[in-house]
Amino acid sequence: MQDESAQLVACIPRLRRYARALIGDRTGADDLVQDTMERGWNKLSSWRRGSDMRAWLFGIMHNLHVDQIRKPSVATVALDDDTPMPSFNAPQTDRLEIRDMESALKMLPAEQREILLLVALEEMTYEEVAAALRIPVGTVMSRLSRARERLRALMEGRTVVSPLKVVK
Repeated sequence: MQDESAQLVACIPRLRRYARALIGDRTGADDLVQDTMERGWNKLSSWRRGSDMRAWLFGIMHNLHVDQIRKPSVATVALDDDTPMPSFNAPQTDRLEIRDMESALKMLPAEQREILLLVALEEMTYEEVAAALRIPVGTVMSRLSRARERLRALMEGRTVVSPLKVVK
């Protein structure tokens, strides 16, 4: 049990990084990580020994995030934030590119953004992403491809044409 709890705690930095990139709001991301850790701790008995705990926790985080999106909520604004923003020693153009990248990521559909961040930021394999999100590997690959193309178009300032959805 002690080894499992140590593995759980070791995943926190990666969960925080992914949550911040996914949500874009530090407070909301920290809340999502806290909810994920609470759910993971309470459901630790359902984790299969020998499997990747990181992928299991990312799956929990994904489900919680989807639940939060679906649940109506009241928007709030933090009154003050004592946490200093990280400073970048990058030239002005690099800062602008980072800002543009953040804006473009926020414009991606959630299902594409999640997969892009898990693969690019968290360096998870397609199989790990598929297991975490409970979707087929082929779906991961197609969403990732569409996300990369859409992000590339947004960064180049091209208009993005959304594919038509067939409604039955």
